[in-house]
Amino acid sequence: MACASFTKLNASSSQWIGQQSFNQRPASSSRLPVRRVSVVRAGSYSEELVKTAKTIASPGRGILAIDESNATCGKRLDSIGLDNTEANRQAYRQLLLTTPGLGQYISGAILFEETLYQSTTDGKKMVDCLREQNIVPGIKVDKGLVPLPGSNNESWCQGLDGLASRSAEYYSQGARFAKWRTVVSIPCGPSALAVKEAAWGLARYAAISQDNGLVPIVEPEILLDGDHSIERTLEVAEQVWAEVFHYLAENNVMFEGILLKPSMVTPGADHKQKASPETIAKYTLTMLNRRVPPAVPGIMFLSGGQSEMEATLNLHAMNQSPNPWHVSFSYARALQNSVLKAWKGQPENIEAGQKALLARTKANSLAQLGKYSAEGEVVDRNRWLYQGQTLQWAIYRYNACWLPLLAKHSESKITEGPLVVPLDCEWIWHCHGLNLVRYKSDCEEFYGSILDNSNVVSSINQRTSRKETKETWNKLYPNEPYEYDMSRASSSEFSETLYNGGTQSFSKYDFVLAVERQSPFFYQVSRPHFKKDLFLQDTLIIS
Repeated sequence: MACASFTKLNASSSQWIGQQSFNQRPASSSRLPVRRVSVVRAGSYSEELVKTAKTIASPGRGILAIDESNATCGKRLDSIGLDNTEANRQAYRQLLLTTPGLGQYISGAILFEETLYQSTTDGKKMVDCLREQNIVPGIKVDKGLVPLPGSNNESWCQGLDGLASRSAEYYSQGARFAKWRTVVSIPCGPSALAVKEAAWGLARYAAISQDNGLVPIVEPEILLDGDHSIERTLEVAEQVWAEVFHYLAENNVMFEGILLKPSMVTPGADHKQKASPETIAKYTLTMLNRRVPPAVPGIMFLSGGQSEMEATLNLHAMNQSPNPWHVSFSYARALQNSVLKAWKGQPENIEAGQKALLARTKANSLAQLGKYSAEGEVVDRNRWLYQGQTLQWAIYRYNACWLPLLAKHSESKITEGPLVVPLDCEWIWHCHGLNLVRYKSDCEEFYGSILDNSNVVSSINQRTSRKETKETWNKLYPNEPYEYDMSRASSSEFSETLYNGGTQSFSKYDFVLAVERQSPFFYQVSRPHFKKDLFLQDTLIIS
């Protein structure tokens, strides 16, 4: 097993080795000690590999991972009621890859083999759609996980057979980087055999990829499964990455022409104590600084089952001070979940799906730059709360659902914890409350007293109480989900509800005008610099 520390042989190249992984001959008085040094070889593609890696690891950009197998993509489609057909997979991937402005936040896209050879319904190759936006096409090259004989019920990744010829073919089709995912399970040990197999497979794949012009993404995913502590995750991560870099060096892999896709260092999913973004950043950066040489251009984190918000907040926390590498993202579900919910497989919702993708990629772009704020995302990501039928539906939900729920809670607590106001209702409530006279009169007219925010918390960053509020909401309003559903605002249900007497008993306050007045101001004051102490101090001096 590789050791817990490294010796750096050459600061300008990729000569980092695990000390205890090498058998050194003892020195004698008559001869100098033998020092084993790997000779880095990347063939005729060396300059191109470095350029590709730097392009992907460019400021404010990350990777969109849409390399799900057809079976996994089918599960995504099934979640919105679509059959797993090639036509539906094509429609979904076309929605993603043709999103206008995507290249501002995305530098690379990992494709499944089907997509690499696929064209849009207009006949344009998917890879050409990416190139037009300066997005580098990538390709998943492994053949999946299979049981590892002799291990503790662990897995190993197959796909080395024929990899050289496949890589050459992928290069000819336009791919310029590759991805190989293997996994390590903490509850299963991990065994020394599993760690060594994972590291050796990744190293062989990386060497073969570079030899055929593809920048290899090195991904030993440490699974979240288990109830282990964050300290245990750190221990295993250091062990795994030490072994990986030892074998990368043995296989003469050029570190300047690779990218890493590590798991963040977090507690196990079933651990009793959740870690804050700051804690996760501290442990993750500790591991990276101990294990990853600065010659590596980029660290592109996987989301690994985290929610969209969690993945973004954790990435933001890791970019609060300079790092030796580009620290960014390579997310799949953490970018796609909102897209699927907005699209729902309906052609008329393509634009909504693409807006959802841009919102998530922009949020993570800001996180990569260390400038993300959840509050800012509320107004910038959800611009549908500013106008049109989606705003009207939010106003309806605020009046028909949130205020009655709040009134019940004010009379007698209906949840043990605080209520968590849904995002759309929170925005309308904010705008309504700015007109104190009107808000007071409306509350007294419809509920007999002023409804304040006692024992109510924002939906932003709240995890503990949301479930309880959601359950209470769904019992009271079985036909209106707690989470805002944009597709309903564009359906016939919108006109039937809002224009057939459904709002007669609501406040006659002009909510739309209130939102129009507030949205530009709220956007400006939610910018990151408004929270900086220096800015606030200067503002006080001027005032």
